[in-house]
Amino acid sequence: MYTEEIESNGFAVIRNVLDPRVVAELVDQLARIPRSNATKQRGDSYFGIRNLLSIAPFVHDLSCSPGIQSIVEPLVGTNAQIVRGIFFDKTPEANWKVTWHQDLTIAVQNKREIAGFKCWTQKAGITHVQPPASVLEKMLALRLHLDDANKTTGALKVIPGSHKYGRLSATDIDRVRREKQPVVCSVESGGASAMRPLLLHSSSLSSAGLHRRVIHLEFSGGHLPGGLEWHRS
Repeated sequence: MYTEEIESNGFAVIRNVLDPRVVAELVDQLARIPRSNATKQRGDSYFGIRNLLSIAPFVHDLSCSPGIQSIVEPLVGTNAQIVRGIFFDKTPEANWKVTWHQDLTIAVQNKREIAGFKCWTQKAGITHVQPPASVLEKMLALRLHLDDANKTTGALKVIPGSHKYGRLSATDIDRVRREKQPVVCSVESGGASAMRPLLLHSSSLSSAGLHRRVIHLEFSGGHLPGGLEWHRS
């Protein structure tokens, strides 16, 4: 069961989460989103969209659907709530690689000086911050794949079990990379990859000349301290 995989390895690939009709509708709806400071475009298509829950209500509705919640709740808890959505696409016009890292930031309503919360930034008009590892450990990222993702299309690469190491320094990341063998998360269109934010991951350039569209959703099972509130962007 994928719950055991995520506990042990920090990630799991889940097949047939979205049927082909839903995938086609999502591709069409994402292409119709108006341009804004939250959208990034090259050529005729978007390669990145932030604040997805706010500007694409259909994505928010999808994140709260019984099918998605049936995946998330066993991993995050019955109080699971969607807290952020981002869209990525690798195309010939917008192709990039991502170095090994952990996902360390969350989106919040306002800045508050609270112990353990640091590196405050603004992204597409939304306040972001790095919380303590204890907050990240209660979160889950669910990546819904609208195209096949594999080695040639720049799929996600992960280091199994690295989510158990806590927040890592750059030196620690280099050490783990040398000691552990990475795995490519190959996912067919309509499938999903679920992962803990502290899992070390990266991706290579796409060499296929095809789309690699992903809806990245983040869920949390807990409230933030000191009056901080999730932005749900």
